[in-house]
Amino acid sequence: MWYKQATNIPTVGRVTDYDGLWSDPEVLVYLDFETTGLNPFGGDRVCEVGLVRARRGQVEAEFSSLVNPGRPISPGAAAINGLTDRMVAGAPRFADLLPQLLGLLAGATIVAHNAAFDLNFLAAELRRVGIRYPGNPALDTLRLARRYYRFRSNSLRAVAGELGIGFDRPHRALSDAYTTKAVFERILFDLTGAVGVGADIALRLQGGPVYPDPQPEVRLPPDLEEAIQSRQPIRVQYVDGRGTLTTRLIEPLDVYARGEVVYLVAFCHLRGEERTFRLDRISGYQPA
Repeated sequence: MWYKQATNIPTVGRVTDYDGLWSDPEVLVYLDFETTGLNPFGGDRVCEVGLVRARRGQVEAEFSSLVNPGRPISPGAAAINGLTDRMVAGAPRFADLLPQLLGLLAGATIVAHNAAFDLNFLAAELRRVGIRYPGNPALDTLRLARRYYRFRSNSLRAVAGELGIGFDRPHRALSDAYTTKAVFERILFDLTGAVGVGADIALRLQGGPVYPDPQPEVRLPPDLEEAIQSRQPIRVQYVDGRGTLTTRLIEPLDVYARGEVVYLVAFCHLRGEERTFRLDRISGYQPA
């Protein structure tokens, strides 16, 4: 079984009906993703999710799963999280987990270590299936650590160690989510002398919520934009960095800009995996 089934999940209808209400300051969701790399808007994907939902510090539900990212895990990421392509090959896709994940996020403030990283991956994964980020504000134990402490290192493992918090399986998602919970609760106790501090107080101590980074709008030719929106395969003539021209059948998934360069993320049938293509190197395309 690839994931531990969550219990007591707030019910939602179709995932597209999720409206992201997060009005309860007593509910916090501790979130951690392991990923194939560092750039969610450049094609990197989630390959493991760990999530703990708590009310006033008491755990209501937990959820963890390996995720098939549809692309290779980079050597750098694998060296950190210990995951391999073979380990995640039979796991569910991120979209398959959305009913559980969105249910657990409903009514909650997210807590993560380096929250922008996890939020950007969450927003990118939701965008791939046509769902906007639901609006949950986030608390960031990294930001709190930098604001109120002077640790020698601000990594989750180092902060936990200096606070006397044990680590189970570092750089695995559910373990990191529980460690983030312990770190957050210790920091809030140090700052307030109280346990079960709500998100409203914690957000004021942090200086405001964290949200995903905004992505610039990319304008595309109408037929290419339609192919992305409908997930219809197209045949492209692509010139790679060495100047080699190949014809490829691809299924467009997403598009993003980095500086002046626009990139297309697509499943490439020639390579049998997701690839990222520079739009200015596509010399021609037509419906498959």
